[in-house]
Amino acid sequence: MKINSVRFHLAAVGIILLAAGSLAFGQQTGTLKVKTTTGRAGVFVDDKYVGPASNFGMSRSYAVAAGDHTITLREPRYETATTKVTIVAGKTAVVRQDLKALPEPKGPFGRLRTQGPEKYAAVYVNGAYMGHMDEFDNFAQGLLLPPGHYTVKIVPVSGGAGVEQAVDLKANETTIVRASGK
Repeated sequence: MKINSVRFHLAAVGIILLAAGSLAFGQQTGTLKVKTTTGRAGVFVDDKYVGPASNFGMSRSYAVAAGDHTITLREPRYETATTKVTIVAGKTAVVRQDLKALPEPKGPFGRLRTQGPEKYAAVYVNGAYMGHMDEFDNFAQGLLLPPGHYTVKIVPVSGGAGVEQAVDLKANETTIVRASGK
């Protein structure tokens, strides 16, 4: 009986320590919220894409490790903006940034569309961030680019290598890149 009582107490102490460790670990992150002139801006934390600034006008929040970070906002129609932020565990840091619009490009254009299961996967063209997959994935959407040869890469937010494909865009035609690579 005494052995079972000791085992019970050891198990109870172990569960309490595990729970306390989990709570402490959970408090090592804070939340980042970005408010900008364009919700389509991609949010990069220490050069890692985490997702769009907002979706349908609602700011998105991202869990970020506590500490100092570099936040970069990229949107192909605006100048890139970079700022520093300190994330405090258990708190929300809000970054407010106005982006300066670039001159509007002149056509003709080819249309690049994307298809795949992860709507917030980052879309890069020739190494430059252009937006997330959900912005270019239906018949009424697409990325307008001058005709030419491009390398398109789709990188899932969840991680992984993604898909890279060379494409030739032609004026007034649509080219589709599928995240599945098929």
